[in-house]
Amino acid sequence: MKTDPNILQHLMEQGSLLPKEEMLEIAPKKGHLFIGIPKETCYQERRVALVPEAVSVLVSNGHRVKVESKAGELASFSDRDYSEAGAEICYESKDIFQCDIIFKVGPPSEEEIDMMGMNQTLISALQISIQAKTILQKLMQKKITAIAWDYIRDEDGVFPVVRAMGEIAGTTSIMVASELLSGYNSGKGIMLGGITGVQPTEVVVIGAGTVGEFAVRAARGLGASVKVFDNSLSRLRRLQNNSSTNVYTSVIQPKVLAKALMRADVVIGAIRAPLGRTPCVVTEAMVEAMKSGSVLVDVSIDQGGCFETSRVTNHNEPTFVKHGVIHYCVPNIASRVSRTASFVLSNIFSPILIEMGEKGGCKELIRKDTGFRGGVYIYKGVLTSEVLGKVFNLKYKNIELLIL
Repeated sequence: MKTDPNILQHLMEQGSLLPKEEMLEIAPKKGHLFIGIPKETCYQERRVALVPEAVSVLVSNGHRVKVESKAGELASFSDRDYSEAGAEICYESKDIFQCDIIFKVGPPSEEEIDMMGMNQTLISALQISIQAKTILQKLMQKKITAIAWDYIRDEDGVFPVVRAMGEIAGTTSIMVASELLSGYNSGKGIMLGGITGVQPTEVVVIGAGTVGEFAVRAARGLGASVKVFDNSLSRLRRLQNNSSTNVYTSVIQPKVLAKALMRADVVIGAIRAPLGRTPCVVTEAMVEAMKSGSVLVDVSIDQGGCFETSRVTNHNEPTFVKHGVIHYCVPNIASRVSRTASFVLSNIFSPILIEMGEKGGCKELIRKDTGFRGGVYIYKGVLTSEVLGKVFNLKYKNIELLIL
């Protein structure tokens, strides 16, 4: 029996008016991350990339974490702490470097890169000043996606790791100076701060960035008299507005600075350079004119230092005396308080790693998060950092062209 075409047309029109299921966009499939935390091999690096509490959160979200035995020992975290948090403890470094994501504090050594496979993701510090061309070339040969955590920005456009480590360095520099001033063997027996009836300690801070700001907070909190020097009026204004008490501020004028140094008990060098060496603003003659037994802490030493008399020291032999002034020039001050610094790193990266899993993996997070993308310097073996390309004379491409 044949059906009238007019009737079929009528039924089709009626059917098109019936309610239909809503078509929703399919969410990206969540990824299960496989993260490896190696034991740090950089000289005197005591921090660890993730603390056990952060590992527990990641494992609870379905991710897999491998931790090399004794990776957290210098930050006072035991293998048992990590095991109870759900991590797999590995006793061979090569097992860690087979994970999809290698997350560490210091930049990788050539031996560590040799243990890596192809197409992995590396998250670590970059440290351009000590980076070797061969390291970059080996990462590129293995098609690694490398992310510098010191170049990642948050939603406010701030570098969270750099700021956090600056906060630690600024506060710790005052603690170090206090210890050296009052030291039983070498110090003058001076208490950093103020006490009723006694003239307060005079502290000079050179640099009004994050390090300088937190050095000022710590010194003022102890009751010291503080003077801050910087060539940026906006930074000086911000620091003064953020201070609960009035702080003497000045642009860096040699005569004014020299006079302040002559009276100072403690000098904190906290100048940072965007690229290259830190400007040397304190001459040897200025240091020679300082009071005998005064303390000089050069936080800028990892970029060459801002004092002419500075030279790199380490945590085992942190100080030397020149012209009667105690110099403390350890590059990695944050490792002095490695447990606190490790918690800070974990607080920053736990949410990032959770989001990475939610987005479907590292490559998806790079594509969708501009702040995270800013930390990428090698993408699938292609150098994307203009700075590194020019420094090492290597070809590079804009990452925006690679993620389309």
